[in-house]
Amino acid sequence: MAILVLGGAGYIGSHTVYSLLEVGRDVVVVDNLQTGFAQAVHPNARFYQVDIRDTGALSQVFDQEEIEGVIHFAASSQVGESMVDPLKYYDNNVGGTISLLKAMVNHGVNNLVFSSTAATYGEPDSVPIMESDRTEPTNCYGETKLTMEKMMAWVGRAHGLRSVALRYFNAAGAHESGLIGEAHGPETHLIPLILQVPNGQRESITVFGDDYPTPDGTCIRDYIHVTDLAEAHMLALDYLIDGGESNVFNLGSGTGFSVNEMVEVARAVTGDPIPVEIAPRRAGDPAQLIASASKAKDTLGWKPRFDDVHSIVASAWKWHEGHPHGYEEA
Repeated sequence: MAILVLGGAGYIGSHTVYSLLEVGRDVVVVDNLQTGFAQAVHPNARFYQVDIRDTGALSQVFDQEEIEGVIHFAASSQVGESMVDPLKYYDNNVGGTISLLKAMVNHGVNNLVFSSTAATYGEPDSVPIMESDRTEPTNCYGETKLTMEKMMAWVGRAHGLRSVALRYFNAAGAHESGLIGEAHGPETHLIPLILQVPNGQRESITVFGDDYPTPDGTCIRDYIHVTDLAEAHMLALDYLIDGGESNVFNLGSGTGFSVNEMVEVARAVTGDPIPVEIAPRRAGDPAQLIASASKAKDTLGWKPRFDDVHSIVASAWKWHEGHPHGYEEA
């Protein structure tokens, strides 16, 4: 029986494929390569270049493969873009998930792990954020992810689908081998942007706001190594296969680090001075986003291995130093 990974050529998806294969699972990857990279797909995975919105093509994959469970990463994920092109996000994220759920129902596949996001919570009332906290997204990206979660719950009621939504915070780092890592165009994530300075791709890193109500005035975020995220997806799938009920779990470290602190860590890892430019706050950036991951640890047995930001940044630097332009020069 195979595990189907949708979006398995993307950042977190490709790392999850590597982790699945490392423990001997049979893996099928579906990706339209809109934002993913063929070079990121593990050679031992069977790869179908398919857009999941193509219901017929996706159904053929289910016809050809004996699928035990699905891990769903296939979605557009840029917050800013979602605000200027919301219909793209409803079409790709919600529309793609409708197509997936139809295929799963039609083929009797009932185990689904969904890559959700902390953006489903919106502005937190308190930190750390708990799974029981209210969900009021402040951007279209988060709204589509929450809609996808709700669709899965209703399909579960009607057809017996069981799903786990994993709401995670800031994915970071790269595979220990250095073979795969983070590559986005354009890049919007903090750690890759910081590392563009020692890689000679920018002169300084811009910090948006130094007047937040935090110890050093810069935003605080919760960083999780991408391999630890991959492990959580595997544990969630096993939880469902073993008969677990539909559920929602936060994935985070429970510890926050400010933007300034992350710059200092990158300076220590790379030996580069990494100049900083201060810019005005960006609209909609909360001062703090920190997860409580106790539920995932208690229920799934999740134990993050990369539990310090130095090791996370060091693994990212190993990838970016060897691949300054991502997969283009891999």
